[in-house]
Amino acid sequence: MEKENSPLAVATSPGRSLVFFDLETTGLGQSCEIVQLAAVSGGHSLNLYSVPRCRMQRGAAKVTGFRVWRHRLYHHRCPVRTNSLEEVLVSFIAFLRMLDRPMVVGHNIRRFDCPVLARALDEFDLKAEFQLAVSGCLDTLPLARELLKGHGLQSFRQENLVRIVVGISYEAHDALEDVRALQRLYDALGPTPEQVVRHSFTMAEPAPKQPPAAKVKAKGSCKAPGQHPLWKSFRQAVKVTEGPEGGTTGQGNATLITGNGC
Repeated sequence: MEKENSPLAVATSPGRSLVFFDLETTGLGQSCEIVQLAAVSGGHSLNLYSVPRCRMQRGAAKVTGFRVWRHRLYHHRCPVRTNSLEEVLVSFIAFLRMLDRPMVVGHNIRRFDCPVLARALDEFDLKAEFQLAVSGCLDTLPLARELLKGHGLQSFRQENLVRIVVGISYEAHDALEDVRALQRLYDALGPTPEQVVRHSFTMAEPAPKQPPAAKVKAKGSCKAPGQHPLWKSFRQAVKVTEGPEGGTTGQGNATLITGNGC
């Protein structure tokens, strides 16, 4: 008999929510910072931006279209509304709590997104709250490799998989478009609970700490003026469907999207 909180029990639980998430960052190094965090679950959406406290690497800026000018964030030359990194993380945790301990799903998140996220959560002492809000993490990169083994694919990049499996093209390297596309890809792949378990993991392991000098530099490098205090009014900003006992069901059209200023 499976324990209630075992990976298999989570994967086979009826109505278990999945939250697809993605990050855009200042680069690919160990000290990169979050610029955009997006998540979707069914019709629920979260899309937040933060001014990084370190420089955007040239390659990352070219791929993502993000630039920082005079402590303001621009996406393809359009200014975007930003929040502090702490507010972005708190809002993400609040979004997850609405959905009753969902499984967090992403492409190549075990090697990249989750370590970046874990480091940021550690900085603000939020990792424990995150872990309580989710039932686990699932990486769709090794999952797709297992499911599509023998199909002769040369690339398992998400953009390529979505084009081949789902039959659509989309604007890659925008976190919100990436997670929307990933949700469709996951539905098309249709993994079994056992396959999900094989590629699931937790963030229980501590994230590597940044060197003290780098932390001090990042803390004082830049602060965006006029950032929106989103986390203080998160519950008012998001419409939540209430259950018969007043609890949230996570089944309504609860959408929070902060757009750009174009």
